[in-house]
Formats: sequence, C-alpha cells, structure tokens
Amino acid sequence: MLAKGIVIGLTGPTGAGKSSVAKELAALGCAVVDCDQIARQVTNTCIPCLQSLAEEFGADILQNNVLDRKLLAARAFASPEKTQRLNELTHPWIMEETKAQIQAARDAGKQFVVVDAPLLFEAGVDALCDTIMAVTVPFEKRLQRIMKRDNISEELARARMAAQHPESWYEERAGKVISGRLDEETLRRELQTYLTALSEEPI
Repeated sequence: MLAKGIVIGLTGPTGAGKSSVAKELAALGCAVVDCDQIARQVTNTCIPCLQSLAEEFGADILQNNVLDRKLLAARAFASPEKTQRLNELTHPWIMEETKAQIQAARDAGKQFVVVDAPLLFEAGVDALCDTIMAVTVPFEKRLQRIMKRDNISEELARARMAAQHPESWYEERAGKVISGRLDEETLRRELQTYLTALSEEPI
C-alpha cells in the first residue's frame, strides 16, 4: 500500500530560495500550506494578536488596527530576544490555522502536503510533519538576495540574518537538503525523484 497524506516540512533561512522550491512542489501536485501567508492573515485579522503585539512593541505599530509591518520588523528583528518575543506572540495563532489547512488538504485527498515554514522547528510545526526538507545557500549569496528582494540596506539584511540560525543548523535537522541555487529544470527533476521515493515507502 502506498503512503498517502504525507506532510513535508519545508524550511530554511531567509534568502535561501525556499519560495522557489515551494512553487515547484505545487507545480508537481503538492498542496502547499504557506505559514508566511498564514502569519500575514493572522496579523491582518486577529485583533487579540494585534493587541498583544502593540503592547510588546509599541502602540504606534497599529494605525486603526492596521499593522505597520516595517516598523514592527525594525523593532522585532533588533535583537534575538525581541525576535523570540514576536514568535511567542504570533505562533499559537499561526499553528492553529496551519493544522486546519493541513487537515483540509488531507481531506481533499492530496498525497503530499507541504508546510512552508521558515520557523518550522522554532514554532513546533515540525511535530506536524512526517519528514523535513531544508533549502540552503551560502551566507553571502543569501545576503545579496535579501537586499535585492526586500530593497533594504546591507545592515538591515544582516540584522535579519543574524536573528536566524546558520545553514548548517537546518541541514542537520532535515531528512532532505536542497540547494537554493539549482536551475528550474534540475530542481524539478530532483524534487520529482524525492516525491516518487516518498510515495513508494510503505505506511
């Protein structure tokens, strides 16, 4: 009997190319649960969450209950301690919605459910997964990508990166490591091989 409803945790440091891998997995038929999107949804609509963020990071991060994301990011990524506090306030809400979306994908009969989560381990989302895939690239490559992607200074990009673990931390915890520098064709071929192997494992 072939394995079904397999939950793959997809993670990696910022700028590694995780979103490109998630896009390819979706193209290969996987359901993708995007925890960044869920986090945005939570911080758009969850009033209790917004209120707790304002209490921690300053009332001025809210204007008519609309979050000033840049101001929050500047404060929340100012130190590892502040980043941890941000996570503590938002993760319970994100986890609840993540569980709901995983179950919905399984109920729909999806063979693979990919949980795209930068903070997969820190938020405890790895406990919901059957296997883990990490996407990594060297530090300097990530630095350039983040500066270009987010149109920010090198100083701010380095601050964001310092708030995360190094590449090796993700690689040590993953069952599968994918290079974020693969071209589209090579990436798709490697992912297809990986999914085929997973689908043939007995349950």
